[in-house]
Amino acid sequence: MREKQNNWQRIEAVIKWANMSTNYFARYIGLARGENLYQIKRGNNGISLDVADRIVSKFPQVDKLWLLTGEGQMFSEERIRGAQIPYYNVDVEQGIAHLEHLDAESNLVVPPVGACDLAMCYTGRAMGNIVPPGTVVLLKAVDRDAIIPGGEYVIVCRKIVTLRIVRAADEEGKVRLVAGDRENYDDIVLNVNDIVSVYKVKGKLIINS
Repeated sequence: MREKQNNWQRIEAVIKWANMSTNYFARYIGLARGENLYQIKRGNNGISLDVADRIVSKFPQVDKLWLLTGEGQMFSEERIRGAQIPYYNVDVEQGIAHLEHLDAESNLVVPPVGACDLAMCYTGRAMGNIVPPGTVVLLKAVDRDAIIPGGEYVIVCRKIVTLRIVRAADEEGKVRLVAGDRENYDDIVLNVNDIVSVYKVKGKLIINS
């Protein structure tokens, strides 16, 4: 199996393909200077969503998921596997209840993790190390009756939108939403009938910022 390139090797591959110097490439994608890229080269930084978005906006042939993770191939049109889903560059807990009013920033070609409807970023802290802040979550809309206890879901209610682990509650007709960081975040108990919509977390793209 071909060894996956590290962060800098992927950046360098794009720079060489574009036939640019590192400093010119940095200016071309809108970075004030090449220092950010050199920090990636030194291993101090990963490839952030911002840097990936800047590169893909200038070079749409380059696959964003490959840039961020090294999975797949450099050029999106060469990808054989995976489906495209819309990516909304907003926090999932803030934006998903207003999805019909949002415009997708781009598409992500995702590896086969089951059918997904969309991707959003998670910037909260309640999920702790299970879903670290900055993670892109791959989501599938499901019926509330299809919730499987122990799974991670985005739950949309009239008064609250949250990404939590869903577990059965002691009382019938209720669910208990459990944080990944239980030391600092309490459980939330909800009436099932108060749930407006549910999105199952089908995959997580944990990104170094």
